[in-house]
Amino acid sequence: MDSNRTLAVPRRMVGDFDCSGADIERDWVARTSCWSKVERVALTNEQTQAYELPAAAGKRDDPRWPAFARRYGFDVDRPVQWEVEALEPAELQRLVLEAVESHVDRSRLARQLAEEQRQRRQLADFLRQFDGSGGS
Repeated sequence: MDSNRTLAVPRRMVGDFDCSGADIERDWVARTSCWSKVERVALTNEQTQAYELPAAAGKRDDPRWPAFARRYGFDVDRPVQWEVEALEPAELQRLVLEAVESHVDRSRLARQLAEEQRQRRQLADFLRQFDGSGGS
């Protein structure tokens, strides 16, 4: 890919909601030179509130904390963070699937699934040659 081009579709990301996680988005865009935007699927500030997730102590010595705290209205003297693992696994799966749903080519997926099924049948037929016959 031409390093001067950026993809219009944002990269989707799942990660902890903390100052390090927020900086990963910026760093990814800066380092890859192919995405101009990162869309956070989980965990967001809104999700931590909506799901009433418990905060954990944040990294006191992280130099990114004060700016992150001010951005979200947190106490600068009390670093906090939220782990994506605090979400129920089924809900995390739902959020991720919802984020990618609009990018799934259904006809291509159907063709791929049919091909995989064909290959499974072919393998099963091949293995039946050896069942109970002691080999061929």
